[in-house]
Amino acid sequence: MGNLTRTFAIAALTLSASATAHAATAMRCSHQLPPGHHIAKVIDKWAAEVETASENEIDVQIFGANSLVGARENIVSTAKGDVECAFSVNFQWGKTLPIMNVTVAPFAFGDLDIWRKWPDSEAAAFLGQKLEEKGVKNVVWLFTTNTSVFTSKGKFLQTPADFDGVKIRGLEPSFNASLEAMGAAASSMSGSKVYQALATGVIDAGITDVAAAVSRKYYEVQDHFVVVPVISVYFHGYVNPAFHAGLSDKAKAALDSAGKKAAMWAIEASQQAAAKAPDQLREKGSKVHIATDAENKAFEAAMRPTFDKKFASDADAQKLIELLGKM
Repeated sequence: MGNLTRTFAIAALTLSASATAHAATAMRCSHQLPPGHHIAKVIDKWAAEVETASENEIDVQIFGANSLVGARENIVSTAKGDVECAFSVNFQWGKTLPIMNVTVAPFAFGDLDIWRKWPDSEAAAFLGQKLEEKGVKNVVWLFTTNTSVFTSKGKFLQTPADFDGVKIRGLEPSFNASLEAMGAAASSMSGSKVYQALATGVIDAGITDVAAAVSRKYYEVQDHFVVVPVISVYFHGYVNPAFHAGLSDKAKAALDSAGKKAAMWAIEASQQAAAKAPDQLREKGSKVHIATDAENKAFEAAMRPTFDKKFASDADAQKLIELLGKM
């Protein structure tokens, strides 16, 4: 009986060790987007693809809507290893890595062919290198919009003069300067904070992806929306470098292949969301104006020079602009 007991004990230990050896590696991923946002849905699809491609070596656990880490803490938390993975919109890099915001140059990078070529481009590789220098390893680029809206209450923000004295949601210093060139007072904040700021009068107006104006229900606190191709915005997913280094070659390859697929899914999802959003806003009782070519040119003339000055002396920014020009 003693021998039998020992046999069972050894078998149990063997099974336990085997299960541990084959246990999936948990990868907690934090992001700020609400569940209905089109990029949040792409992130969920990306997570499933990573698990499939890695044959479940990676267990991707998605925490959206700031449920794990706040939007402002995602980068630092991932770099420190407090979480394994996070997603940020490019302008959340602010002063930490300003060149992430080159693509928010007013009216400059709206061509979708740039974004279709982006994942394998020299420009993306250059930014990936700069991100690693800041402590994160990029794994996926997710184009989000080249169609924005200026949101307001009571009247359209339809010309540069309409912005004079308006307190508006800002994004990052360079783009904020271009808003301020029209007389606005810009205050940077993440998308999750804008609804409350609009509702309480902290700001008068917003700027966001036209689809996000629907998913974040801006129509409840604003009633005028000007659709304008003013900036190109992307989310990107990144992991802690030490975490990435500890993955098997199969798992690393899974992250790479899933990232390239998700980049294309994001473009398709973003196009569909942007096409539907103006009518969805109208259905909610909002007034929607599609900016004319003449209005867009007036905005560009007012905004672009100030933005460009912010990057004129930044060698890395000029290098990135050069690489973007090759695409």
